Amino acid sequence: MLFLDFEKPIEELYEQLEALKEKAGSNGDAEKHQEEILALEKKISTTRRKIYSKLSGWQRVQLSRHPERPYTLYYLEQMCSRFVEMHGDRCYKDDKAIVGGIGSLDGITAMFIGHQKGKDIKMRQYRNFGMPNPEGYRKALRLMKTAERFGMPVVCLIDTPGAFPGIEAEERGQAEAIARNLFEMAQLKVPVICVVLGEGASGGALGIGVGNRVFMLENTWYTVISPESCSTILWRTPQHKVEAAEALKLTAEDALGFKIIDGIIKEPLGGAHINPEETAKTLKRYLKKEINALKGLSAEELVEQRIEKYSKMGIVAYKD
Repeated sequence: MLFLDFEKPIEELYEQLEALKEKAGSNGDAEKHQEEILALEKKISTTRRKIYSKLSGWQRVQLSRHPERPYTLYYLEQMCSRFVEMHGDRCYKDDKAIVGGIGSLDGITAMFIGHQKGKDIKMRQYRNFGMPNPEGYRKALRLMKTAERFGMPVVCLIDTPGAFPGIEAEERGQAEAIARNLFEMAQLKVPVICVVLGEGASGGALGIGVGNRVFMLENTWYTVISPESCSTILWRTPQHKVEAAEALKLTAEDALGFKIIDGIIKEPLGGAHINPEETAKTLKRYLKKEINALKGLSAEELVEQRIEKYSKMGIVAYKD
């Protein structure tokens, strides 16, 4: 198990627990140490609950990037009885940073689209660290339009540090591809549900983030820029990332308070990576509930609701 820096007290307790279990196993006297083992396990649980009751914005960012955290394809594998991946934007190539296809969610057929990062360095390079190129957003739009044609709800799973910032991406129309998705998603005549699974950075996230319902997992973030980049712009160094994370108000609680999202999906204590199966089951329940709730709305009502939802955001009242 990999521990983050703020989990140091938990890591030390785990080391004590492993040493105690090893000692009990080596001398064949497990029953003698059972009481000590149970006491340590209880202390670990108490310590974890205490730490996770007051996480800062930067600590949420760290959790969202945990290398053992599940990604889009894991959730699809767990939630869907069948999933058929679809490839390519029919224009340039297949972007591996965005995956999508048709899946069955307990009899509900839906189009799933999401960012994919990769578990090891080889797969992260293959997936471009979850940073899509323009063809990724064009693939996503192609799948959305296919879903609209066949009356399928669209589910977008967001987890990206941002759209790929390379020169070649700009040459192929990165800004236009994201803008086009915002324009088209606002007008889709089928239900659209978006969930932030990990990182939700800038236009890279928003490019598949316009929905009738938008949710965030508990230990995720969603904002216009990463804390490191914000710190680099404001302080000329990434060293102020902790202060930047607090100033950006990027947590799920902040987003809910600003009415940017519609709800927060709870994670197991310690993060989604502690019990990914439980997280997938919770996410599945949310998706089924929201899809069924939106099914009763007409195409016109879905579009109107979506446009009204985003039109209300960012309004500030000024006093003379």
